[in-house]
Amino acid sequence: MSLNNASLNRRAVVARILEQRGEALAITSLGNPTFDVAAAGDCAQNFYLWGAMGGAVMVGLGLALAQPRKRVIVFVGDGEMMMGLGSLATVAVHKPANLTVVVIDNEHYAETGMQPAHAGRGVSICEVSKAVGFGQTRLIRTEAELEESLDLIRNGAGPVQVTVKVTTDPEPTALPPRDGPYLRSRFREALLGSDAHR
Repeated sequence: MSLNNASLNRRAVVARILEQRGEALAITSLGNPTFDVAAAGDCAQNFYLWGAMGGAVMVGLGLALAQPRKRVIVFVGDGEMMMGLGSLATVAVHKPANLTVVVIDNEHYAETGMQPAHAGRGVSICEVSKAVGFGQTRLIRTEAELEESLDLIRNGAGPVQVTVKVTTDPEPTALPPRDGPYLRSRFREALLGSDAHR
């Protein structure tokens, strides 16, 4: 279990958020967020960054600005979010109304050996988000809080940032496609139609 005695399962949380996603776009950071989103159902509206650590929120911001009629949900781990805190400030300055940043927070660096991370040692990503100018933030620790937050995540006036405290329980790896050009083309076609590659 994580330092905060979290009870939520990361895989179940991500699946619930994406359960009625409509046309929402999902951007994922490396490692577990990618596996969690893929396990919820690989589709052309998912864009996996794989090894581009630190870039998920900025990619999400670019998409939200370019596609203002589509919801963009970024799934990122707490370790990567700490690496890219400046991206939260950039999002807050641009104020995209259609962007949600979901931090899946197990308070550990899962990719490098489960060392305790900043989020489990007193650093609040929600408070950082508030401080840089996010109008809507939420800390989620229970299923009831998750259920109460689903509409905010999917439809709330952004930018929205939610941090979901989850256990460190391992989940089976769910590998989506790893071919970068294929993922790019598939995602582009999902956004712009079949003529997008011409």
